[in-house]
Parts: sequence; C-alpha cells; structure tokens
Amino acid sequence: MNAPRTRVQRRPVHGVLLLDKPLGLSSNQALQKAKWLLRAEKAGHTGTLDPLATGVLPLCFGAATKFSQLHLDADKTYEATARLGVKTSTGDAEGDVIAERPVQVSVDDLARVQAQFTGPLRQVPPMHSALKKDGKALYEYAREGIEIERAPRDVVIHELSVTAIEPELIRIVARVSKGTYIRTLGEDIGEALGCGAHLRSLRRIATGDFGQAQCVTLAALEAMGEDVRLAQLLPPEALVAGHGRVMLGTEDAARFLSGLRRRGDWADADEVAVFGSAPVAFLGTAHVTANELIPGRLLNPIEIQQILLNAPQNAPTCETTP
Repeated sequence: MNAPRTRVQRRPVHGVLLLDKPLGLSSNQALQKAKWLLRAEKAGHTGTLDPLATGVLPLCFGAATKFSQLHLDADKTYEATARLGVKTSTGDAEGDVIAERPVQVSVDDLARVQAQFTGPLRQVPPMHSALKKDGKALYEYAREGIEIERAPRDVVIHELSVTAIEPELIRIVARVSKGTYIRTLGEDIGEALGCGAHLRSLRRIATGDFGQAQCVTLAALEAMGEDVRLAQLLPPEALVAGHGRVMLGTEDAARFLSGLRRRGDWADADEVAVFGSAPVAFLGTAHVTANELIPGRLLNPIEIQQILLNAPQNAPTCETTP
C-alpha cells in the first residue's frame, strides 16, 4: 500500500532563480521541482530547453512572472558539439542514423562556414521541436511519422565560433536571437561542409545578462536548508537590469501604482524600471513619452509588501530622478 503523499504548504515567493538545468529533464519538470522545493505558489520559466540540453534556465516566481517575457526575447548563447559525417532523424544523438558520409574538413572549411552562418539567416524549424500545429507539438507528429510543412523563420546569429575538437567532432559556440534552433544550425553547418552532422551535446551558457556561473543546480538546491534556498533568488527587478531607472517619491509612487501617468523631467525611453523611494521598492515598468511616465507592467501593493518583508536589502543600484 502506498504511503499518503505529504501536502506541501505553498507560500508567496517572488524572484528569479537561475537554474542549471540538468540533462534529461524537460524545462517544465525542472520548474515544477524547483517550485516544490521553494514551496512557491506561482512559477514560470523564460523559454524552454530540450531535455537533452543543459544550462541556464531562469525560473520566475510570483511577481517576477510578470516580466518573464523580457527574457523570452533575450539573446541566448549556446555551446554545442556536433559529430560530422552522420545525420540522424532528430538532428541529435537520440535519433536513428539516416545517412553517413566521409569527412574531409580543413581549418579553412571551418572558417568558411563560420563566416557563412554569421548574421541574418532563415531557418526551417525542426520536426522534433515544441512548436505547435493545431494545438499539438511538432515532435508528437514526428513520433507518428507525420511530416508537417513548416514556414522558414528569420533569425540572427550574432556571434559564431566553429572549431575542430577531433577530425570528426566540432565545437560550436553561438550567440543567437530568439527562436534560433541550434540543432538546425548544426545540421546546416554539416551540410555546408559536405558531410552532414548531428549534435552530440548542447548547453546554454547565457541568456541575456545571465550566465552559467550564476546558476545553481537542482541537486545543490535540494541539499540546502529552506532559508539558503530562498537566498538563491534574485529580486524581480533583475529581469529589467538593462532598463533605465526612475525613482518616484511616495505620493507619485502611489499614483503610479494605481495606473496613473506621472509628469517629470525624463528623457523619452521605450522601457524604464520604476522604483518608489520610501521605502526603496521596485514598482514595475513604464515607458516615457514627452516627459510622461506611462505605466506598463506593475506589481501590486501586496506583492511589494511581501518582497520588502523577505528581502529588506532589495534596493536598486542606480536611479534616475526627475
């Protein structure tokens, strides 16, 4: 007879956990595990990683989920290894071998494809992806042997390094725009080299300003005491660290939080992070047009109070005042 499951007492948790996602777990499985460990009420992630990929996966809790879209759109940096001369049905090591060709690749060849695949590209998303057609993921169709027509998408490879590790193994490091498939990039590089390729490993080493050195593993998180786990969270404003900052006095902060525009000597800006000054607290985002601060996504007073109670040192490092 199975023992009864212990019910976890959820609580409001606000912040960003930079997780080093392990091999074999889906992004949602990793999220649910971290959510359980933190006993958090609300959680979401900023874009998925394949189960066969590891690395930087920012997880958002509570109020931070309001700003997760900002990192869905952020550039990502990946490190991958690709096996030349062998194509698989999935573009990675999990698939069946569908073609083999001899490998004759020189340093000049690698330099050529590095230049060829740097900059704007058009990519056809792979069938083994989480993109949906009629509410069903493409990889589900692929498992049934059904090929779905996919429209090419425009992506940008901002930086690319392609180097040899062994005669038939290359290392790819790429900083790419949202929506870029590294498996597809690896396959396309293999075709351009005339021998085909598939990915042997894939790791995300950065997303936006967040890097792998800042991440914590699930195993480490599980071994921590509860207070130490909570201390791993970055404040919600970590998601808007690249924004200009506006500091409001008490009266203006209250009106701003109610959705009212404020006037001040601010330069026009597409996005700013707004803080109240007494006490110092992150209020949300806004944009500035013709000296008007126009509210965007806002925290509510209860969320702000909870954040202040749990993270009294949570203050911005710089500010802009009218």
